[in-house]
This record gives sequence, C-alpha cells and structure tokens, in this order.
Amino acid sequence: MKLVALLVPAMALCAALVPGAAAAQKAQVRHMVVFKFKPDATPEKIKQVTDALRALKDTIPGIVSFEHGVNNSPEKKNLGFTHAFLITFEDAKARDAYLPHPEHKRFGELLGSLGVMEDVFVVDYEPGK
Repeated sequence: MKLVALLVPAMALCAALVPGAAAAQKAQVRHMVVFKFKPDATPEKIKQVTDALRALKDTIPGIVSFEHGVNNSPEKKNLGFTHAFLITFEDAKARDAYLPHPEHKRFGELLGSLGVMEDVFVVDYEPGK
C-alpha cells in the first residue's frame, strides 16, 4: 500500500515532465474587463452592474473565479477607466461559450438600459504565455 502511495505522485510528476504533456492540459483564460463610467453614473447603478457581472459566475458554466476592484493607482494613468473585473475561465473553450451565452447577452442589455457606460476595454490572456 505504501508503494502505491509513492508511485501515484511519482507517475504524475513523470507525466508532467514528458514533452507535450503540459500542452495537453487545459490552460485557463483570464478575461479582464475595465469600465469607464459616465460622470453621472450613480454608485447604486455601478453596484447594479458589478452585482450583475458577478452573478454570471453562478449561471454560466466554465467560470472558475470572479474578482473586481476600483482603481487606486497613484500613477494616474488609468485614462478615466476606474472599475476592473477579472473573470477566469477553465479554458478558451469556456470563454468562447461565455461570449454568446444568453446570460452574458442579458448583462449587455442591462448595461445598455442603465446608460452608465462611457467606454470599456477587454483583454484576454493565458497566464504565463
């Protein structure tokens, strides 16, 4: 039994060292969205946007995590973009399914109806690449 307990981790380590084995593993994708709200956007509406985006984690498969925060950089180089959201997906396939998902489209409709967005930018990446 002790031999099995030692062999399993050793085999997993060997598999990880085999060329191409790492490529076979799914690479997570980070989806960074940064909003610039209109000057008249109220804190209540901004919270509504944040809560609606956060809720997508519970309704769309493949989302691993959700983070958000408000810019506090002393460098003053945010160009008016203040609210950052980082959604981590299992892999690119999960991200690609998220984009046309009905719940994501509903979120876009909410943004339009609230009329609080001045601008947005999106960056997707695989960590370490």
